[in-house]
Amino acid sequence: MAVSDALRSTAAVSTTPDTDPSKRPNRFRQAIPQYAAVSPFFVLFAIFGAFPVFFSIWLSFHSWDGIGTMTWVGLEQYSYLLTDPTFWKSITNTLIIWVISTVPMLLLALIIANALHNATRFRSFYRIAYFIPNITSVVAVTMVFGSIFSNNFGLLNAFMTSVGLDKIEWLSQPWGIKVAIATIVAWRWTGYNAIIFLAGLQAISSDIYEAAKVDGASPRQQFWQITVPLLRPVILFTTVTSTIGGLQIFTESQVLFGSSGAIGGPGDGGLTIVSYLYDNAFGSNQFGYGAAIGWALFVLIVLFSIINWRLIGGNDDERLTRRAARRVQRRIAAEQTAAATAGKESTDAH
Repeated sequence: MAVSDALRSTAAVSTTPDTDPSKRPNRFRQAIPQYAAVSPFFVLFAIFGAFPVFFSIWLSFHSWDGIGTMTWVGLEQYSYLLTDPTFWKSITNTLIIWVISTVPMLLLALIIANALHNATRFRSFYRIAYFIPNITSVVAVTMVFGSIFSNNFGLLNAFMTSVGLDKIEWLSQPWGIKVAIATIVAWRWTGYNAIIFLAGLQAISSDIYEAAKVDGASPRQQFWQITVPLLRPVILFTTVTSTIGGLQIFTESQVLFGSSGAIGGPGDGGLTIVSYLYDNAFGSNQFGYGAAIGWALFVLIVLFSIINWRLIGGNDDERLTRRAARRVQRRIAAEQTAAATAGKESTDAH
């Protein structure tokens, strides 16, 4: 009996701290399995994502060839960047290619999406057909288009001579190089944006179109007065993503002219910002200057994304309401000021 009583008392003492209702459980210990489950992602992100970003910032303030000692130069890389004519030429080339590829691409994608939305047969086939260029290897696509735009034996020049036109040296003239690269970009991304536009079109209620038909709206009026305004968020998304991708063009010019010694082609007509970054960092081993170019590209992307947001997404109903309210307030303040001035003048006259 004495032994059993001692065992019961010992068990009671050992179980009392764990069963004490006043003691709060340790939440961190309870969450350890969950943290352990998601930790591989954060570890990999810290190694391959966060560390390169912060290291590139540090590297942009140094001069380094990738092997020797890093030398602190401060803002010299950025000050030279602002006066580097080749860097500004790469910006000009990139913006021209971006404009002549993105604008036609988005317009064509919207037209294709509208046609797919109204199609009654073979919808799945057309969707797959338009999306295939996006999943095709960009290197293979660039090689094919390089043969199409070839100066001497290209299919495009063969077609032009067959109809009585003169040949054009597409890959030897700066403007021809830009047209070739812009065509590759537009061909690859038109179907992708069309599928996104199609998803936005399917989210628009058919009741709106039926009401417009009852009111006598033509298909063109329905497109411009209903479809385009209701697709504004989707248009903003495609414009921003196209801007980010357009300012990072690299593979097309690298495949077309990388083996020729001039990464931008004749006259640097295809020299983009990323091509110039690659040439400085991995061609001339100027990794500090390459990092500075990369952060300048980041600033440009942010700047143009904000501009697109203001132009396309900044005219929503809430913003228009605020603008109208400010105009009314200014008008009321002006009328009150005019009334006060008139009352003061009448008082002075008496």
